[in-house]
Amino acid sequence: MAVNLQKGQSASLKQGNSGLSEVFVGLGWDVNQYGYGADFDLDAFAFLCQSNGRVADQDDDFVYFGNLSHSSGAVEHTGDNLTGEGEGDDEVIRVDLDALPSDIQKVSFGVIIYDAEERRQSFGQVRNAYIRVLDANTGRELVRYNLRENFSTETAVLVGEIYRNYGEWNFRAVGRGFNGGAEALCGYFDVDF
Repeated sequence: MAVNLQKGQSASLKQGNSGLSEVFVGLGWDVNQYGYGADFDLDAFAFLCQSNGRVADQDDDFVYFGNLSHSSGAVEHTGDNLTGEGEGDDEVIRVDLDALPSDIQKVSFGVIIYDAEERRQSFGQVRNAYIRVLDANTGRELVRYNLRENFSTETAVLVGEIYRNYGEWNFRAVGRGFNGGAEALCGYFDVDF
């Protein structure tokens, strides 16, 4: 049974899951149900961070729709969903925990609304957003974080992170909003977007 987390809570990914090496990080949301305006195009980002919490090489350690995989092959974005339609995860990022370079201490996952300002959209209009981590071999959901915060003006959210803790991998529910879209979220990790 999956562990349901609240903002700020953490859970071990390997506890009770011996042999876990590869996970899928699924992000999902509901499409615009308000009957006006453009569809919401949300994009998932992964930031491979050093011990200082920042990205060392923005051309490689930043995985998103414009750079679908890390050079190590340890992190791969499976593709961009432009509308959020359909059931289940809208975007998925594969993480091979055993293949992550030793200098990577955490992988942070964020979501932005593409062209949010032009479309006059914010996360306050997005419903049922979540992040979950699944065992890639079995498909079993390990942890889930349903975003319940009211991000009324924010156009980017740092949703969660997988991080090393004394040699083990954990997941933390973050839920931190940013105004300024991709530029603001990426700037937090020293990445120019």
